[in-house]
Amino acid sequence: MAKRKKRYKQRGENPLRIAFDSIRYHKSIYIILGVLLTLLIIAAVAIKYIADNYTVTNIYVTGNTHYTNDEIIDMVLQGRMSHNSMYLSLKYRDKSIEGVPFIEKMDVDIVSPDTIRINVYEKAVAGYFAYLGRYMYFDRDGIVVESSMEPSDTVPQVMGLSFNYCIMHEKLPIDNQDVFEEILDITQLLSKYKLNADRIFFDSEYNVYLYFGEIEVSLGTESYIDEKIIQLQYILPELSGKKGILEMKDFDDDTKNITFEEKNQ
Repeated sequence: MAKRKKRYKQRGENPLRIAFDSIRYHKSIYIILGVLLTLLIIAAVAIKYIADNYTVTNIYVTGNTHYTNDEIIDMVLQGRMSHNSMYLSLKYRDKSIEGVPFIEKMDVDIVSPDTIRINVYEKAVAGYFAYLGRYMYFDRDGIVVESSMEPSDTVPQVMGLSFNYCIMHEKLPIDNQDVFEEILDITQLLSKYKLNADRIFFDSEYNVYLYFGEIEVSLGTESYIDEKIIQLQYILPELSGKKGILEMKDFDDDTKNITFEEKNQ
């Protein structure tokens, strides 16, 4: 024993100090482990609280016509954490969803911990036309804003316009550029009065023809176009199941001349 103490003294080591350092070292490890365990417990409790109280159960979608509510929701709620409103608030804070066909952007508002609102801002599509096996959609300025393999159920196909080429995000090379604003006015009026035209046709003099199934409607020029379409909402139901030409080109405030020439089925 005396020899062992002598060896400690020769090396300059104190057995009590070594034992104390060992205890302090292990105590520090226990403290660190305790802190880590406490942090893990707090994190687990926080995660459970967020999961229980920030789960999205109510979703409101506004501004959409081209896509259904379910389609919009599927675009926004992607990923395992997508139904958590806190996650969504961080993901879409000061950020819009872009790159979706026919949509300018989409914003996500967190109304409450369990409720979000998706605001859809669609492109102002006036109509579309078939071109090289695709459907090209354009706005009121005649700029091609979208290309799709599918026709639309919400805007009519436009026919009769003459051009040699079209380029995405550029104006269609048509002499009468005012026709695009006229097309948008027509489509908006049709939508307002819940009239679903299959096609809009322009002849060489830009007279307008609308097609509703087997009914052809000759509107003539854009004069009194609002009044003509207002009358259509009352006339078309009476022509259901018939085939023929509804002549409205001479309609004005004075004459109100409207005739229907029925064709054999």
